[in-house]
Amino acid sequence: MTALTLYPAIDLKDGQCVRLRRGEMDDATVYSSAPAAQAQTWQDAGFPWLHVVDLNGAFAGRPVNASAVAAILRAVTIPVQLGGGIRDMSAIESWLTSGVRRVILGSAAVNSPELVREACRAFPGRIVIGIDARNGKVTTQGWAETSPLDASDMARSFEDVGAAAIIYTDIGRDGMLSGVNIEQTLALADAVHVPVIASGGVADLQNLIDLQKVSAGTMVQGVILGRALYDGRINPAQALAAMSA
Repeated sequence: MTALTLYPAIDLKDGQCVRLRRGEMDDATVYSSAPAAQAQTWQDAGFPWLHVVDLNGAFAGRPVNASAVAAILRAVTIPVQLGGGIRDMSAIESWLTSGVRRVILGSAAVNSPELVREACRAFPGRIVIGIDARNGKVTTQGWAETSPLDASDMARSFEDVGAAAIIYTDIGRDGMLSGVNIEQTLALADAVHVPVIASGGVADLQNLIDLQKVSAGTMVQGVILGRALYDGRINPAQALAAMSA
C-alpha cells in the first residue's frame, strides 16, 4: 500500500498560527504566537513537509504574513509549500527563490488560468493547484466567494499543465473534525492523473487509516493535518507509523 504523505498545516493570521472553522476568519483559534517554533516542532516530530497558508494574504490578494513565512523557512530544512495571496509571476518567483519548495495557486487558478500554465512552464514540479470547494463548487478570495465551477471540472482543465499536485479542500469540513470528505476527494482524484492531496476535516488516526485504505491505487497521495493535530487527537508518531505500515 502506498503511504500517504502527511502535511501538518501552519495557517497564519496576524503573524500567529491559527485554525479556522469552515474558513471563517472571525472563528479562529490561536495555537501559537511563534509560527517558526511550531514549524520546528513538526519537523522534529518527523513530518516530511509543511503546508503553510497566509490567511490574511488570501483575503487581501497579496502576501501579508511574509515575515512569519520567512522565519519558518529559516527554522526548518524540510520542504515547505505555501499558499495565500500569491497571484502574479513576481510573487511566485520571489517565494520560490526565497526557499519555498512549492507555491499553491488557488484564486489565481480560477481567475487567471493562464498564470498557472505560465508558472508551471517556468517552474516545473513546483506549482500546486489549490481547489477549495463548498458543496462541490469552487470558491475564491479566501473562500469568501463561490463560483459556479465544479471542482472536478476545474481539476480536469489543469490536467495537462504539469502541476506538481492538486490540493482539494472541502471547506464545509475544514476545522470541524468531521472526517475527510472521502467520496468527493476520490471523485476528483478519479477525474485526473495528477497527484491529489486531501484537506479538510481530518478527525483522528482512524480517519487517516481509512483514507489510506480507500486511496490505494488512486491519485490521492497526501493529506493535510490541522485541528486534530493541534488538539492532540492525532499523535504525530502514531500517524507517521500508520501511514508507512
